[in-house]
Amino acid sequence: MKKIFFTPGPSQLYPTVSKHIEKAMQEDIGSISHRSAQFQEIYKDLIQSLKKLLSIPEDYHIFITGSGTEAMERIVQNCVENYSFHFVNGSFAKRFFIIANDSGKSPVSVEVPVDQKFNFKEIEIPENIELIAFTQNETSSGTQIPVEEITAVAKKYPKTLIAVDIVSAVPYVDLDYKKVDIAFFSVQKLFGLPAGLGLMIVSPRATKKAEMLEDKKIDIGSYHSFPKLLQYEQKQQTHETPPVLHMYLLGKVVTDMQKKGIENIREEIEKKASLLYDFLDQQDRITPFVKEMASRSQTVIVVDIEKTDKDVKKLLAKKGFIVGSGYGKNKTTQIRIANFPAHAVQDFKNLIRELKTL
Repeated sequence: MKKIFFTPGPSQLYPTVSKHIEKAMQEDIGSISHRSAQFQEIYKDLIQSLKKLLSIPEDYHIFITGSGTEAMERIVQNCVENYSFHFVNGSFAKRFFIIANDSGKSPVSVEVPVDQKFNFKEIEIPENIELIAFTQNETSSGTQIPVEEITAVAKKYPKTLIAVDIVSAVPYVDLDYKKVDIAFFSVQKLFGLPAGLGLMIVSPRATKKAEMLEDKKIDIGSYHSFPKLLQYEQKQQTHETPPVLHMYLLGKVVTDMQKKGIENIREEIEKKASLLYDFLDQQDRITPFVKEMASRSQTVIVVDIEKTDKDVKKLLAKKGFIVGSGYGKNKTTQIRIANFPAHAVQDFKNLIRELKTL
């Protein structure tokens, strides 16, 4: 029986990954040196393809990390001397705040219940804040912050750096990268790859802040400081041995997505989300966790299942549909359903058919 992974990451592999892995094996990509001209070409192609797919400004940098969580730590180290401000709407937004606190900074946060939205007009950010952190799409709770709200805050505080977690939103999210300083993601969600590679999109303003902190003898990290990452990025290299195969595969998948078209990808995701939300809104025992339409994630749909006495995950798995558990305290009372480019419209129709039998 074929399985379809609707888990929110790692998730279903992008349909073309297997053929790219086969080609990579034929070309011995896993054995090449990360100091070779061949690797530099892989690096260069990846950066150029990502910038084209996502409309990233040419003067912005793309740094390689191990994960989205690592990116949080690098951002705090390199962009915050004392104070960061965090909009907390779920577990991963909270993690960003905790990392800032554990790093010896003095972070400030405003927190809302995970299924509710922020009232940005009533929130004032202190003048001493150096960086404002958003989790645009909260993987734990299935909530999203509309990008218009993020750019409005950025416009209101033009001197403050803006960092955005887009781990479970990119490439669906249509973010104007010129309006933010750092955005970060990993590849095991919408890009449909195995886990193990993270990336940061970084503005020149953010790298200058890191250089300023370094000049003040403030610890900004060692091998993974922004100045070091920048130094090696300019040579199409990384400071240490990177996941070369992952970078190769990501470059190929991004090229495939370019051929399909970013607008087509976005429209398909919205179509699938609409199919599932429309169905769930008509149910009594399995219902959407997030009620506010504008706050509903299009890419991670969280479903309350506590009104049914059935083992929903197990029953779906028997039919080949592998969904995610709820996050944290909601592990047994919710399921999370990923809506990524690797999932076909027909996959969602088949999943809804099975949900109707619960």
